[in-house]
Amino acid sequence: MTTNTLEQKRYFSFELLNWYTRNKRDLPWRRHRNPLYIWISEIMLQQTRVDTVIPYFNRFISRFPTIEALAEAPEEEVLKLWEGLGYYSRARNLQTAAKQVVELHGGQVPDDTQAVAALKGVGPYTTGAIMSIAFNRPEPAVDGNVMRVLSRYFLIEEDIMKGSTRSHMESLVRELIPEGRASDFNQALMELGALVCTPKSPHCLTCPVMEHCSGRLAGREETLPVKTKAKPPRLEPRSVALIEGSGANAGRLLVRQRPAKGLLARMWELPHELAGPEGYNGPVPDEPAMDHLAAHLLAEGVHARPVRFVREAEHTFSHIHWNLRVFQCEEVAAPAGKAGEQPLAAEQRASYSTAAKPGALIALAEQAEHAEHAEHAHNALPAGYRWISEADMSTLAFPKVFLDLITEYYTKQKEN
Repeated sequence: MTTNTLEQKRYFSFELLNWYTRNKRDLPWRRHRNPLYIWISEIMLQQTRVDTVIPYFNRFISRFPTIEALAEAPEEEVLKLWEGLGYYSRARNLQTAAKQVVELHGGQVPDDTQAVAALKGVGPYTTGAIMSIAFNRPEPAVDGNVMRVLSRYFLIEEDIMKGSTRSHMESLVRELIPEGRASDFNQALMELGALVCTPKSPHCLTCPVMEHCSGRLAGREETLPVKTKAKPPRLEPRSVALIEGSGANAGRLLVRQRPAKGLLARMWELPHELAGPEGYNGPVPDEPAMDHLAAHLLAEGVHARPVRFVREAEHTFSHIHWNLRVFQCEEVAAPAGKAGEQPLAAEQRASYSTAAKPGALIALAEQAEHAEHAEHAHNALPAGYRWISEADMSTLAFPKVFLDLITEYYTKQKEN
């Protein structure tokens, strides 16, 4: 790491602010200093592109213009407005923190660094962003964009995934913030990383601080920052049941709600399960996968028969990558019996660690044939399951992959 001279630091701050004044984007959260709106925007922008966030942000603040409105809203409504942004724990934490602000601070985001840092889901970066942008406090807001800019300009070769490197950069930002300009300076740093000092092929010739950029002068602008590669997400092949209703349920699809805690808590989804034994991530032929899926549904208390493969899909979390194979299923009349108990989330079910017993498809076929002679066949659903129409999509929150699959299904139904 090079020695950061006072001249180099002053040049950086002065030129960066001049550039930002001329080139900053007109973003909706920059049109005011409302700390709630700045807070919402910063949470939404985590792991998400600006262009994607803008319409979500506008809808969110339109529905929840105050801390009280957000704190008092049903969680289902908050999740619905967040639907498609992913990382849904962000939305839950945001609402929990809004309740904290109402209870502890009279509904006003406090102009106090420690109080803001104590809110649910508010880490060091978000704390710094709120305090500097909303209240113009000289607090560092160090995210990936900022670490990339600082690593290159000051030739910082330490791994940015280490806490010690982040601490060093936070101290550096405190030195760089000009008096009274914390709000603009931190936003300028983020803007430079987003528009000019990009992860790949940085636009050095248009950079306002290129003249004293130590990384560029050393030919390291393409190789910095130093960052330990994250462990790739675990692959999971899964079978998804697109179950079409019959009789009174004609035109409806069967969905289930996930448990109150854990991954995608309380969101709705199409029923799905591991396609093979736990830990196996290879391909599974259609017939064994369909039989396994049928047995899983029966174990849940759902009587449905997979009839054909529809399409593939995928969904990636930070630690899991779902390879989904979707099977169209038919509702089958159930023999006399009681509905199942509250289902567990698919990835929490211990029975998934073993292969399903063969023959579920044959049994369901015989059951379906017998049901043809009955005038009415109503199945009692297990807890957490329900039939939905297209209209129900406006109120229930789904992870994007299931939202897309169900929307596609109803679109094709209209076309046909």
